[in-house]
Amino acid sequence: MESPVPQSEFRSATLTEGFKDSLPIVISYIPVAFAFGMNATRLGFTPVESVFFSCIIYAGASQFVITTMLAAGSSLWVAALTVMAMDVRHVLYGPSLRSRIARQLSKPKSALWAFGLTDEVFAAATAKLVRDNRRWSENWMIGIALCSWASWVLGTVIGAFSGTGLLKGFPAVEAALGFMLPALFMSFLLASFQRKQTLCVTAALAGALAGVMLFSIPAAILAGIACGCLTALVQSFWLGGPDEL
Repeated sequence: MESPVPQSEFRSATLTEGFKDSLPIVISYIPVAFAFGMNATRLGFTPVESVFFSCIIYAGASQFVITTMLAAGSSLWVAALTVMAMDVRHVLYGPSLRSRIARQLSKPKSALWAFGLTDEVFAAATAKLVRDNRRWSENWMIGIALCSWASWVLGTVIGAFSGTGLLKGFPAVEAALGFMLPALFMSFLLASFQRKQTLCVTAALAGALAGVMLFSIPAAILAGIACGCLTALVQSFWLGGPDEL
């Protein structure tokens, strides 16, 4: 007779596991946030204002954009609308995760981890749901989102209060810091990539490429999202849904 599968194998991931799984994100967030803190103070913002950006906006690369625009004299509304256009993809993260989650969600817990649903946290959560849907839990999500946010704020604090000339003699290091976030996001994305998603990814990349060549980076982001979503809808209509391919 086959022995029953141990119950422990099906237990939900814990808050502590979320802390542990956030380490790759933490390692990449701190140096990039450090660069943001230094850059914001270099543009004339106070250290407290720089940290406030990271605590409230928490928008990664978009924080570099909004501080640069404000320092250049752009109005708050123009800067805000530009960043909203760049980050509109976040509107789709929640519904995308919800479609994969089989269990009932708690509204207070969902509100906590939804605030921290950055590109990298979303990619890590998607990868976990793809590998083993039963182990995903809101406590795990809170753990990974909370640690990621805290590391971003910590990096900003260190950068903002350390002065503006710390990396002056290391321009290559300063330039490389901005590449860490997209590199980490791509690694998480590839971990959850499946062959049936090739068409959607190709369409999104083509739309983004056309947008950046013809218009601007915000337009490229919107074009990539639109092309990817439309391709997924057509694929779902003609082939019975992407999960059934």
